[in-house]
Amino acid sequence: MSTPSLILSKEQKKVLDQGFLAQFGQEPQRYFSAPGRTEIGGNHTDHQRGRVLAAAVNLDTRAAVRANGTDTVRILSKGYPLCTVSLKSLTPQADEINTTPALVRGVCARFAELGCPVSGFDAYCESTVLPGSGLSSSAAFEVLIGTIVNGLFFDGQVSQPEIAQIGQYAENVFFGKPCGLMDQTASAVGNLVTIDFLDREHPVIEPVDFDFSSCGHALCIIDSQASHADLTDEYAAIPGELKEVCAFFGKEVLTQIPEAEFYAAIPALRKTCPDRAVLRAIHFYQDNARVPQQVAALRSGDFGSFLSLVKQSGYSSYMYLQNVIPAGYTAHQDVALALALCEHYLQGRGAYRVHGGGFAGTVQAFVPFDLLESFRSGIDAALGQGACHVLSIRPQGGVEMLIEE
Repeated sequence: MSTPSLILSKEQKKVLDQGFLAQFGQEPQRYFSAPGRTEIGGNHTDHQRGRVLAAAVNLDTRAAVRANGTDTVRILSKGYPLCTVSLKSLTPQADEINTTPALVRGVCARFAELGCPVSGFDAYCESTVLPGSGLSSSAAFEVLIGTIVNGLFFDGQVSQPEIAQIGQYAENVFFGKPCGLMDQTASAVGNLVTIDFLDREHPVIEPVDFDFSSCGHALCIIDSQASHADLTDEYAAIPGELKEVCAFFGKEVLTQIPEAEFYAAIPALRKTCPDRAVLRAIHFYQDNARVPQQVAALRSGDFGSFLSLVKQSGYSSYMYLQNVIPAGYTAHQDVALALALCEHYLQGRGAYRVHGGGFAGTVQAFVPFDLLESFRSGIDAALGQGACHVLSIRPQGGVEMLIEE
């Protein structure tokens, strides 16, 4: 799947060069970028080896990079302390759980296992993918590091879908978060794509050629202003509870269990699994079936049916998956409030839904152009200036950038 080159403007290069020089005392050699992603369809379906519809967006993490000839990786992300990782040890470190060094070490470890002669490098990073924004800053970072290592030390031998798998490995094994593969794949391969994860080692990735603006709607992401940095247990509970359901059938994931067999077993399931687990499984079957319907609607130009499916997905996430309000939260229900505001300002038009992992972070909305100004001003007035982001889809995934001539 070839994509257009990504050009680094002279002004962008100047900013990265200045940051790199200030930290490392010399000029960088190469420049890389990885985008954030937006999930269009398939909420929490990827970790059950289901289907998703996702897209890279025009917000990215970019880096100025130079090999340093040592066995140490040094990465300075603007606004954060210097991240230093010794490559002498490429095994998970207990004291690095939930930290940036864990992601770097994990990516480098997997490349080393693949035969890549990983060595040290310096990188200065700046990002427009805000942490906790629901646009997957962690996946963009993992894909960025994978793309850097692949470019510096492995002659680009690893494909972008494989870089996504390396990022997931780093997040699962080293960082300690049991994420699926959607975020990394959407960031790595770019554009609007539908992905079927049934074959874990070889996910099927197909482009979906569609321009949302051609249908008179803007793709918006609304920041609920709540960080999901401390909600790892809430996210982990979703695949954890679904594993309980799967264990009842002696299977690993729900895609291995026929839907009719699942429904027939509900009376017995409720004796061994909590009702929330059963409801979350119901969401999976429904949302997994919606993805090919959404793809078909877009490919046929039936945008009305697509919007209807987006709304259905949002209702299912709220009612069955239950990833809108963290358990026990009453004083702060940020995502629920953001959804209510979307409903109010859309006036029965467009569509909206919880976006990505849920619980905190963001809401996605498809907003008619004639409502966009009032929608954005209403959301910003309630949640804070800049809470509503209007996005576009980026053709490029993780790439080395070309310098503007």
